[in-house]
Amino acid sequence: RPRPRGGGPTVVQPDAVDSRLKTSTTTMIARVLLLAASVGAFVPSVTKLPTSSRAVATTTKMSVDEMDIGVQPPAGFYDPLGLVAKDGPEAFIRRRAVERKHGRVAMMAIVGCIIHNADIEFPGYLSITQNLKFSDIPNGFKGLFAVPPAGLAQIFAFVGLIELAWWPASNYSGDYGCGFFGTTYEGEEKISKLNAEMANGRLAMLGMAGAMFAEGQTGLTLGEQLDAGKLLLF
Repeated sequence: RPRPRGGGPTVVQPDAVDSRLKTSTTTMIARVLLLAASVGAFVPSVTKLPTSSRAVATTTKMSVDEMDIGVQPPAGFYDPLGLVAKDGPEAFIRRRAVERKHGRVAMMAIVGCIIHNADIEFPGYLSITQNLKFSDIPNGFKGLFAVPPAGLAQIFAFVGLIELAWWPASNYSGDYGCGFFGTTYEGEEKISKLNAEMANGRLAMLGMAGAMFAEGQTGLTLGEQLDAGKLLLF
């Protein structure tokens, strides 16, 4: 029989209501699970090595547990890929040594970047034969290409001397017996200083990388960006 015109109330069967509720509930649960899974991807791993493995990860010369150095909030012991459990403590010690050395180099690099962008240079000539002064070297990436090849060769030779003989890269402890400006630390104070070094090194790596990418994107050095007020995130 044809439905009368006039837009009367539509009668919904109970079975249809139950079906819609079930579908809505299932969809909501699926969304919650998907959200939980996506959030879980960013939750730092707090898995620790067994006691026997942690003993291997303890640097003898430094008398500290490398598994405890750099474990700071909010990330904690951050190993989302599970590389420590997968590759073992020996690989972890090497990666920690690489991270520590990169952090130290980055700290020196960011300090040098700030000083050079403040136009604080050595007096005199970088190359007398080329009549090139230290003050003639531009800031930023361009400065690298302004250094004569002989000067770059001396830099690389000096770095090689440090890596191979003076402070050898094979010493994973990072302790070269010179202390912190001649001062040595022990116990909890030493662990605190090592944690501070690790945190500062990580920040320096991010800061130096940010300065490099910003200069590549804007064409302005760090000092020029400060002068122009163009320190933007993107």
